[in-house]
Amino acid sequence: MGYVRGLRCRECGAEYPPTQRTVCEACFGPLEVAYEIEAVREAFRREALATRSADLWRYRELLPVFDESSKVDLRPGFTPLRRAGNLAEALGLRDVWVKDDTVNPTNSFKDRPVAVAIAKAREWNLAAVGCASTGNLAAATAAAAAKAHLPCYVFAPASLEPGKLLLPRIYGATVVPIDGTYDDANRVALLAADRRGWGFVNINLRPYYAEGSKTLLFETWEQLGFDLPDVIVAPLGSGLLLTSLEKGIRELRELGELPEDATRLVGTQASGCAPIVRGFEAPDGRPRPVKRPETIAESLAIGDPGSGSEAIQAMRKTRGFADDPSDAEILEGQRLLAQTEGVFAEPAGGTTVATLRRAREDGRIDRDERVVLLITGNGLKAPGVWRETFPPLTPVPPTPAAVDAFLGGTGHG
Repeated sequence: MGYVRGLRCRECGAEYPPTQRTVCEACFGPLEVAYEIEAVREAFRREALATRSADLWRYRELLPVFDESSKVDLRPGFTPLRRAGNLAEALGLRDVWVKDDTVNPTNSFKDRPVAVAIAKAREWNLAAVGCASTGNLAAATAAAAAKAHLPCYVFAPASLEPGKLLLPRIYGATVVPIDGTYDDANRVALLAADRRGWGFVNINLRPYYAEGSKTLLFETWEQLGFDLPDVIVAPLGSGLLLTSLEKGIRELRELGELPEDATRLVGTQASGCAPIVRGFEAPDGRPRPVKRPETIAESLAIGDPGSGSEAIQAMRKTRGFADDPSDAEILEGQRLLAQTEGVFAEPAGGTTVATLRRAREDGRIDRDERVVLLITGNGLKAPGVWRETFPPLTPVPPTPAAVDAFLGGTGHG
């Protein structure tokens, strides 16, 4: 079992063997992987990390994979942490960084949790894998399944951008286009996985899948010289990413690598689908489901988030906050990031920039705080949101006079 102790309930603390289960039998709370921290401490050393592979497996003591041969070698992780000086200046901040997961194998952070979940599916000799997805997870699961020689089944809303439905098919997956929302797709995917004995990465493999996402936190810590920023801003879909970040903070703290108040976690989702934000604002801390999400940020359009309550707890524990910019603010965030730092994010990334701008303006984030934005997906995943802003170009005749007429007074000598 390597360094894994078992599964532990986040609500009541009950512990179970590290088998294929997702909820606590005692209280129906969510399960997470627990490690033998003392054993991890002996091997998880700063000096050792420098000699390891430049991917998420460099943190192997805190990942729940026992059989090395089960890993699928697409090399996700250890993506650039870029200092965003131009963006910081534009927003009136001192120190902003961009954790750029647009360069992962399928151009989103989803390659991280999928790598761990597919490895577990191979360890357990499952016949097929799959997922319910708003787009990015579909591509990540299908690509890893192709490399692992496993059949793959993707359940997704039929209304997604065509490219997000095309990618998993290119990788060889069977796409089931559901006439409904993500929550409808998730519900029928759960039934299919249960009936057929398949391993759906974000459903019946969820506790293991979640472990891959926390490597974003570990990398940020390592790339900042074994330190964390004052604030991390992350997009909110199901809430599992933020939940995993908080788990990574807890584990580093247990290893003696972080002080008690290490960083504030800020979650952001579009105002047209903000069940976690509404729950954060409510005294009971429970998400407020949205029946019909209406936002350009398709990858975050989850009306009934499976880890929403845990994400709210994570933000409250770390003294963070939740925010919900409008679609117009999200588009401006995408544009600003692209035109200041040369990073083209999908709307989820624009959401983090928009929240940083809003929080700087109203004082929730101080000018002198160090901030890391998690950019979790590439803008080429969702080009359709820009069609009205950038209509097709009119061809220019290949003559100097036509070029001069087109450029007008925009020349620079």
